[in-house]
Amino acid sequence: MAQRQDQSRAGADLNTGREQRLRQALETRFAPLQLDIEDQSHLHAGHAGAAGGHGHFRIRIVAEAFRGASRMARHRQVYAAVGDLLRTDIHALTIEALAPGEPLR
Repeated sequence: MAQRQDQSRAGADLNTGREQRLRQALETRFAPLQLDIEDQSHLHAGHAGAAGGHGHFRIRIVAEAFRGASRMARHRQVYAAVGDLLRTDIHALTIEALAPGEPLR
């Protein structure tokens, strides 16, 4: 029981570090007006990506860089900003990328 709690705590610490690196990459690239990051790794327990130790995150980002860009172009911009993390730390990334003034979905 104690070992399972230690493993759970270690996983939480690991995902906190991932979230911080994700936040830093996005803030550096986009200087967002809003950035919400939700760690959803716990929802994917037992999933192949979770078994590999990589996290699942959902982001909502509002930045001027997305103005006039298609949804696909916005996602490409985000992937480019966090590319290294997608190879090493993140298995899945759900993205909501908006320009200032656009309604939240």
